[in-house]
Amino acid sequence: MSSAIDLHTHSTASDGTLTPGALVELAAARGVEVLALTDHDLTDGLDEAQQAALRCGIRLVPGVEISVSWRGGQTVHVVGLGIDPTHPELRAGLARLRDYRDWRAGEIARRLEKAGIPGALEGARRHARGGIVGRMHFGRFLIESGRARDMRAVFRRFLVRNRPGYVAGDWAALDEAVGWIRAAGGVAVLAHPFRYRLTATRLRELIDAFRSSGGAAIEVVSGHQQPSETAMGAELAERYALYASRGSDYHGPSESGPEPGQVAPLPPRCRPVTELLNG
Repeated sequence: MSSAIDLHTHSTASDGTLTPGALVELAAARGVEVLALTDHDLTDGLDEAQQAALRCGIRLVPGVEISVSWRGGQTVHVVGLGIDPTHPELRAGLARLRDYRDWRAGEIARRLEKAGIPGALEGARRHARGGIVGRMHFGRFLIESGRARDMRAVFRRFLVRNRPGYVAGDWAALDEAVGWIRAAGGVAVLAHPFRYRLTATRLRELIDAFRSSGGAAIEVVSGHQQPSETAMGAELAERYALYASRGSDYHGPSESGPEPGQVAPLPPRCRPVTELLNG
């Protein structure tokens, strides 16, 4: 897969800091020729992104990143590529997840207030310009208010298990998420598999369950990833006969991480997921 391809990015429609149009313009300026917009649990930014892609002369792959609860509450993410965002089954499923997100935002704020941090929901909403209020928005509020140095510190101190703002996820089941993507004509990709901090055995179990549900690809290359993890991702893709995807998981210039397209290429032995998208 060419370095001119980035199949995992976010905009202000969810928790990115650039509008969909500005994201596409930046990607084009960085040499990206094929870009997927994969906002969390919604597709609201795709129309604006498509208009910008036409202006900039690049191809937009319509996408989404779906939140999943797997085996005892482990949160994982499944990216859908090449979806029809108007498909009723996908739309209904994503609407359900956004309802849960609304509840979770209020609960995070309540727990932070109990820990001595008032005004968290209002602060997070100031940073949310799209259809959801997520943990990144709370993180930006906590940084802005001087309670953490950066996003990594935010999660470590406030938003992970056993910390004051943690709320366990109650997301889609794995087979549901993959089913919504496939019903909408898309390709299901297991996103950033090494970010979940699973044991090798549990990761293999996740990939096996994902494949059995109809998943087609794994994100072999992702932002915030070590070369050893890329090599391991390529090995897993080969072992499980999965296609390989590549994405920066870009959230914006104010967040740490690579810019669109600025991640390592896929290892040569991988079968790029674009082969499925070109069909």
